[in-house]
Amino acid sequence: MAILLFILSLGLVIQMIKPILPMIKPSFETINSIVDNSFLVREFKEESFSAPYHFHPEYELTLIVNGCGKRYVGTHMADYFKDDLVLLGSNVAHCWKTENALPGENSNSVVIQFQPDFLGAGFFDTPEMKSIFGLLNKSNYGIQFMGNISWFKNKMITILNEGIGFKKVILLLEILDALAANNNYRLLNTHDLFAQLPLPEKERMNAVTAYIVDNFREKISLGKAAAAANMTPQGFCKYFKKTNRKTFIAAVTDYRIDFARQELVHTNKPVNQICFESGFNDHAHFYKTFKKRLKISPLNYRNGFTKN
Repeated sequence: MAILLFILSLGLVIQMIKPILPMIKPSFETINSIVDNSFLVREFKEESFSAPYHFHPEYELTLIVNGCGKRYVGTHMADYFKDDLVLLGSNVAHCWKTENALPGENSNSVVIQFQPDFLGAGFFDTPEMKSIFGLLNKSNYGIQFMGNISWFKNKMITILNEGIGFKKVILLLEILDALAANNNYRLLNTHDLFAQLPLPEKERMNAVTAYIVDNFREKISLGKAAAAANMTPQGFCKYFKKTNRKTFIAAVTDYRIDFARQELVHTNKPVNQICFESGFNDHAHFYKTFKKRLKISPLNYRNGFTKN
């Protein structure tokens, strides 16, 4: 009888904890090199970019040939458009989510991925590679290159279509050297400690950020976020604030406000619609929060860009 009661109670406990078991985690992408190539160059043509929020040890240079939407790099979110060019460091979680695409318009990107030692251990430590070595270090923050990127675009498309392996290597080094000399860029994760975290902690925060990225436009659960980090809610709150210099709720609100801000500028959607699509369930709360963060109302924020 005692054994039966134990089994029944165990089943009850399992049922009680079952809802918190599923956790949204960033996908770890395993990149298999093509035979006779030391790095990968790929083109993606899709109706909408399908890659989830993910990470991998390879460096990645991504060019958006066509399409628009939201780009997520580490804890940073921003709009992306055609000719978006971004260099990502090893294990920096990221994804490009298609948004507001025109009917019949496909998303298209060219992606180059390579290991830090794809040309041999210590290759980028040599004096001749000093500038590229510095570039790769900065890429841990995520780097968006601004201005006219037509030269890089032509080079990346050339390397995509180049059949001779030696020429591919030379082209990639030319691209990296030119990127290192380009001063027209911005770092994407400068306001948090994410880029400086050791790998195990990066993976923990990647799991939390993946949950936020996939859910900030809907109802967010502190319990599920804590479960994604494999922590208790109380311990998670302290850990998150120490790591990000802000509370979990403040971070979610930042995503919602940033999403709304970009929608106000780049779409003609009514403010009320943007409010709910951004994850706010009350227009008055949205208005108050937006004005508190940006010192201007949502409508005046939009009008300011319209006049310009």
